[in-house]
Amino acid sequence: MTFEAGGQRFSLTSAEGVFSADRLDPGTAVLLDRAELPSPDTTGPLLDLGCGYGPIACVLATVATRATVWAVDVNPRARELTAHNATALGLADRITVAAPAQVPAELRFSQIWSNPPIRVGKAVLRSMFTDWLTRLTPDGVAWLVIAHNLGGDSWHRWLADQGWDVQRYASRKGYRILRVRPGG
Repeated sequence: MTFEAGGQRFSLTSAEGVFSADRLDPGTAVLLDRAELPSPDTTGPLLDLGCGYGPIACVLATVATRATVWAVDVNPRARELTAHNATALGLADRITVAAPAQVPAELRFSQIWSNPPIRVGKAVLRSMFTDWLTRLTPDGVAWLVIAHNLGGDSWHRWLADQGWDVQRYASRKGYRILRVRPGG
């Protein structure tokens, strides 16, 4: 699997049993192309929520050379592939791969990046957003990509109704890029 992001080319290993195993998911591609990637001087822990085989985590660790990245997924095979890809790219010292329960409760993130698993249902997603977005630092930002036809606009409204400062940052190819900040 090869793709470009942040002006660099990435070759990652994927496999059956993980989301979008045969190509970079179009939503992830739009997210990496349209959202504001962190700068090389970005510090603090970043989170790739629902990391899959690790494309977002690997891009974040490559462009934000002073940051650490937590790559979190419920799927053990996805975590295994992310760890493999981080090692292959020489990023294993800055990417921590974990199941959700393995992330220390006190850890706060300066950025959260996610192509959330919309098809798991509203109740699971509401819980996921509530649990993880509250772990942003006060000046942190979350970047979410959600397909318009899978509720991109309704998720925007729901997040705003929960008190988040939500902006539709970009739209492309049927996807909404939402920038979410604390407050609102």
